[in-house]
Amino acid sequence: MKGRLTLLFAMILPFATIAQSIPINPKLIHGGWNAQWIACPGVPARAYGVYHFRKIIDLKIKPEHFIIHVSADNRYDLYVNGKLAGRGPARGSLYNWNFGSYDIASELHEGRNILAALVWNMAEFAPVAQSTNQTGFLLQGDSKAEEIANTNRSWKVLHDTAYSPCALNTGSVLHSYFVTGPGDEVHGKDYPYGWENINYNDSHWCQAEELHTPVVTQGYGTDNLWTMASRTIPQMEEKLQRFDDVRRSGGIEVNSSFLQGGHPLVIPAHTHDSILIDQSFETVGYPVLKVNGGKNARIKITYAEALFNTEGQKGNRNDIAGKTIKGIYDIFYPDGGDGRAFSPLWVRTWRYIQLNIQTGDEPLTINDFYGIYSTYPFVHKATFSSSDPSLEKIWEVGWRTARLCAGETYFDCPYYEQLQYEADTRIQALISLYNTGDDRLMRKAINDFYNSRVPDGLTQGRFPSSRLQVIPPFSLFWISMLHDYWMNCSDTHFLTKYLDAANIILKWYERHIDSSYEMLGPMDWWNFVDWNDAFPGGVPDGATDGHSSVITLQYVYTLRQASSLFEYFGRKELAKHYLQLAHELAKSTYQHCFDKQKMEMANQPEKEKFSQHAGIMAILADAIPVNEEKQVMKNILYDSTLSQATFYYRFYLTRAMIKAGMGNLYYSQLTPWRDMLKIGLTTFAEKPEPTRSDCHGWSASPEYDFLATICGIMPDAPGYKKVRIEPHLGALKEVNTSMPLTGNDGQISGTISVHLKRIGANAIRAEITLPPDMPGRFIWNGKEIPLHGGKQTINMK
Repeated sequence: MKGRLTLLFAMILPFATIAQSIPINPKLIHGGWNAQWIACPGVPARAYGVYHFRKIIDLKIKPEHFIIHVSADNRYDLYVNGKLAGRGPARGSLYNWNFGSYDIASELHEGRNILAALVWNMAEFAPVAQSTNQTGFLLQGDSKAEEIANTNRSWKVLHDTAYSPCALNTGSVLHSYFVTGPGDEVHGKDYPYGWENINYNDSHWCQAEELHTPVVTQGYGTDNLWTMASRTIPQMEEKLQRFDDVRRSGGIEVNSSFLQGGHPLVIPAHTHDSILIDQSFETVGYPVLKVNGGKNARIKITYAEALFNTEGQKGNRNDIAGKTIKGIYDIFYPDGGDGRAFSPLWVRTWRYIQLNIQTGDEPLTINDFYGIYSTYPFVHKATFSSSDPSLEKIWEVGWRTARLCAGETYFDCPYYEQLQYEADTRIQALISLYNTGDDRLMRKAINDFYNSRVPDGLTQGRFPSSRLQVIPPFSLFWISMLHDYWMNCSDTHFLTKYLDAANIILKWYERHIDSSYEMLGPMDWWNFVDWNDAFPGGVPDGATDGHSSVITLQYVYTLRQASSLFEYFGRKELAKHYLQLAHELAKSTYQHCFDKQKMEMANQPEKEKFSQHAGIMAILADAIPVNEEKQVMKNILYDSTLSQATFYYRFYLTRAMIKAGMGNLYYSQLTPWRDMLKIGLTTFAEKPEPTRSDCHGWSASPEYDFLATICGIMPDAPGYKKVRIEPHLGALKEVNTSMPLTGNDGQISGTISVHLKRIGANAIRAEITLPPDMPGRFIWNGKEIPLHGGKQTINMK
């Protein structure tokens, strides 16, 4: 609606660049706030509802700074003098309820100013990733001067009855797990147009109701409804994104030029038509529809990653013949006025959008239709090029996949779930570090999972989440994330808070060891490993009834990582214990499950079923003797009778190839990603066809491996204090890359640049530039040369 949307693109970006670098008054961190949580009186506290809050403040002079701290349940859009200042809160939990900090001085002036907020509660329809207590809004001034803006009964509120939830059966329609929330159905005749502007007449609005709950941070208060925590990530990037093409329409002729702005499209009265629009690639954001007239019209906006044929299959994503759209949708009923706009409360994901339009007695004019791209503001600082131009498309699509799977948390997928799982997040975080040098979302993820722990010490399998799900192998991947952060990031002290939690997880596993086998016995909860067709529900043989080689060996792999961590942080006895335990479990699993005749690791001691996963984890866990690793790895790669790893677990397949000295095969193992491009995917899918999700963060691993595997750039000491460069070029003749090193607060601490060119069959010329004080080593064909800070040229055979 006008106001909520028309100023969006113009004003969100300046605030996005400054939000969350704002200083916070220490008194607010170490004590109670004097602002009150407020709500709308006379409505159920936990019911679905959309609300508008506003307050006019009178300033004698334009301030140099005016810092405020803002939160809501479920969410808010904050406006200052009619301009969108920010969105929030960043997703968290009731124990870590985020508040955003803004210096809004640049948008204030002498005299009367209006602060306004759109707040909504999706209640039982909310995304599973959304924690909630009850509807509420909170704004606290940073100092005495800004406290005139504090939320209390001086604020006014309106319950917006124009909104209701729709598309409540999207999961059933798609025959899939779908938990990103409802669509929005909005009746324009009931909407308070201009509510966020200073001249709007709010005389019929109510005084806000104070909730009288403590407003405190961790360690303070009692009977808290929310315990506050400062937002640690920036505002999302938001930018204009035009649609590409009209692919199909019904009875009226539609020219694609109306999608480029300045070319209104008139839908005659008494028309029932549809317009299928193709973005040409998948994206995430807020669609914006601007209209004039059209009283009593109905506009349904449906969003989809792909179209479906009559058998429910997607096929080539570029093809539309014989296919229809289905998925989440919004519905907008214009009131007939001019300059109206619609945009959903929460982001949508789409490649295709269909407008189904039914007009009444008046024609409807579509003045414009576009998207506002919205994801975490990663900046792609890494570069990669090679002698194979086809890798550029994998690089491009991998980065798009990574971007769309990163918002206020990492998303497993942007369309179906928007949930943050440890297994997905580990891969996504490494992609982020190598491509951007920005560790803030990874730090938030580590802390989110830490805050998710259940009473027996395991992390939940995904978090934030309003539903309990525990996946014990994912708790191990959380420890692997700690190890990744330790090796790749300079702020190693950050990890000290999490070491005790890691120890408790490892002890939980230790209690599940069957001493008669020296392997893990029957396991509790959902022991998902991979969406392998041979694993029912993704669970490998032996996870439920005991003696799973896959999960036992993942535990061994994690024990070795944890031992290194504990050693570094001075917990030497614990490090020694876990290293010894890893050795014992690896030896026993090899004795019970390894088939010497096949040279393959079985899923269980009965040796009836075999998988790539068991062999992969056996190599990574040092359970295979070094002199057998290459043969085992060859069998993993080429024995088609083994149950196969999907795109996700191929990340670990690559790690195993490198460990077995076969990293040069990586380039030849990119066929699954090439095949996805051939069927028109513009992001990388969850699993091989038929797939549910067309965009899944765990499948973007080439964005990491082009740098870490092909170019061979890896940390050789904690905090990336040293570098090891061991390229695995395969058939490539030349590669050229640069990658950032992680610094503090989203900034980089330096850059590594590598240019490699083969000379003949076995020789190589390497031009390498390291940060000034960084030592390292370059390895080629088993030979090693030391590296130093600055630029150097190496010729090796």
